[in-house]
Amino acid sequence: MQDTDDPRFRPAPGPRKPPARRAQRRPSPPPAAEEAGERLQKVLADAGVASRRDCELAILAGRVRVNGRPVHALPCLVRPQDDLIEFDGEVIDTARRVQRAREAHLYFAANKPKGVISTVRDPEGRVNVVSLVAGRLPRGRRVYPVGRLDADSTGLVLLTDDGELAHRLAHPRHGIAKEYHVTAEGALEPAALDRLRRGIYLAGPEAIARSKAAGGGGGAKRAAVGNIRVVKSWKDRRTGGVSVLSIMLREGQNREIRRLLAHVGLKVRRLERVAIGPLRLGSLKSGAARPLTEAEVAALRGAVLLAAK
Repeated sequence: MQDTDDPRFRPAPGPRKPPARRAQRRPSPPPAAEEAGERLQKVLADAGVASRRDCELAILAGRVRVNGRPVHALPCLVRPQDDLIEFDGEVIDTARRVQRAREAHLYFAANKPKGVISTVRDPEGRVNVVSLVAGRLPRGRRVYPVGRLDADSTGLVLLTDDGELAHRLAHPRHGIAKEYHVTAEGALEPAALDRLRRGIYLAGPEAIARSKAAGGGGGAKRAAVGNIRVVKSWKDRRTGGVSVLSIMLREGQNREIRRLLAHVGLKVRRLERVAIGPLRLGSLKSGAARPLTEAEVAALRGAVLLAAK
């Protein structure tokens, strides 16, 4: 008789059940934007202090305090409903942001004359481009220039209080082309034209060497024009020749066109911006301004992937 206690005579075990799965814990969702906070420069811009870029510069200069402490670095997240925010010692009324969000944004095109600056605040007290639309603004409303033109340059400037549009138009990631008409002393030779298209380092020798050694990440940046063509040229007894150029830029450095042309032996006599993306200067007279049409606003917002309003 078989001994059932003997393991040799026990029936073969059936198929093993798979081990029970442990319930996997789902990761906690990230905190909502309002819980984590909002970027300080956006809060300031939404409250009508200045453009987002100018607010960034003011923060880095130590002109902004949050709950009594100066802020010197970005990013800085704040809770507008709880935090006390000061700009140059003045408490910012962040409640105005709610009212501003309900108001329709303002959009103007202006033709900046020579000598007018495109920053909102100037220690020297020079006339700024916002003054060209000051008489058209509703009481208590402000607009800010998108991008910069140096004092010696003229042409199209977009002025708006639409912070998100302004930020996207100015950000290199969106690659919004700006077109300039440039009158320069000298003839643009084919070799110089090729150099401009390939790009030129606009920095000192040490920064250029670091940038090349680091594969382009050492501090110097190669500047290149997106498109350039000679509109017309003629001989000039004093300078040898004059060229009128159409130049497209998608990412601008300080006085970039003047510096680029100087590298190929051309001196800029006149520089005028005639387009920002789909927005054209057209026949707008120097020193004049006009509100944008609904179609122009929609085209600008569409160019940076924002829904039309």
